[in-house]
Amino acid sequence: MARTSSSSGEVEGEKEEQKQQLHKEKKKALGWIEWLRGWLNLIYEILFQRIIASHLQNPLPLPPANDLSCIVTGSTSGIGREIARQLAEAGAHVVMAVRNTKAAHELIQKWQSEWSGMGLPLNIEVMELDLLSLDSVARFAEAWNARMGPLHVLINNAGIFSIGEPQSFSKDGYEAHMQVNHLAPALLSILLFPSLIRGSPCRIINLNSIMHYVGFVDVEDMNVVSGKRKYTSLVGYSSSKLAQVMFSSVLHKRLPAEAGISVLCVSPGIVQTNVARDLPKIVQAAYRLIPYFIFNAQEGSRSALFAATDPQVPEYCELLKADEWPVCAFLSHDCRPTNPSEEAHNIETSYQVWEKTLEMIGLPSDALERLLQGEEVRCRYGV
Repeated sequence: MARTSSSSGEVEGEKEEQKQQLHKEKKKALGWIEWLRGWLNLIYEILFQRIIASHLQNPLPLPPANDLSCIVTGSTSGIGREIARQLAEAGAHVVMAVRNTKAAHELIQKWQSEWSGMGLPLNIEVMELDLLSLDSVARFAEAWNARMGPLHVLINNAGIFSIGEPQSFSKDGYEAHMQVNHLAPALLSILLFPSLIRGSPCRIINLNSIMHYVGFVDVEDMNVVSGKRKYTSLVGYSSSKLAQVMFSSVLHKRLPAEAGISVLCVSPGIVQTNVARDLPKIVQAAYRLIPYFIFNAQEGSRSALFAATDPQVPEYCELLKADEWPVCAFLSHDCRPTNPSEEAHNIETSYQVWEKTLEMIGLPSDALERLLQGEEVRCRYGV
């Protein structure tokens, strides 16, 4: 018995040593080959995106969308504005979920005036949503769910890229890029599940970026404050976009096929939007010098509009689920399926991002399963 006990202790000791060794060897950043490949992908997209997407019409023709209820975040400018306008013109009921409600109402008046005589008045409304406040996100979801109506398409379009700016944090205490680009959309998506289930078959569409190819997520340092990595706006932005893909992949995996909820990330391409206002002067000059290569907002909206309306998109998502593909559906700027980055295929990190995200946004670890069963789930944010 003494020998057995001793042997058992040795085995346990070896296991603990192996765990510590694995912890020590935990990946701390992208390998240089992955990093270089990411930048080459970015350069390739800048130079050839217009040629690759030359088969697409502009604007993208949409099927009738009279039966759809759609929420579009960040829809007062850039890509979001184009998405909201074109969906409304296709007949959808569009909710502009925005921080600046005055600007949204002015846009609606303009669109209604331009649309006058071309059909029924556009079915658009405005609801306030500030992604820098998780309380605001929870209140928005509660207000929408209280209508007891269906939601067919949620487009998480709003995002920030504060190029060259010093690190900043939301009032919730999270790094601004991580909150606006990942945490807030994740909370919104989960909290809107009661309405999405009523709208099944439905779609959650996340506007992502090719910049996730140079992103890396350290689950123990989501705010990039530990000093292990030097913070730059590029680090903040690319990390948040990679986190979004990873979270979406686990959400896609955990949703049963019968729920009828498709989860997609889409890349709009390299687009001339308001982000350019934050660019260094020399980069802004380059933007003006190469208009041929850069998409305008209407061109950048095509992948999201395709994801929202094309009838084959759910089939694509179901196929990936049946094949147990490690990442969620991802559409490129040319509206074709593409592969996210190599790091996005890291299943272990993706599940860690899922768990950490739920913790950060104040939801229990079993929130998704409970919502799918029709149970009420409490969030620490909101009312």
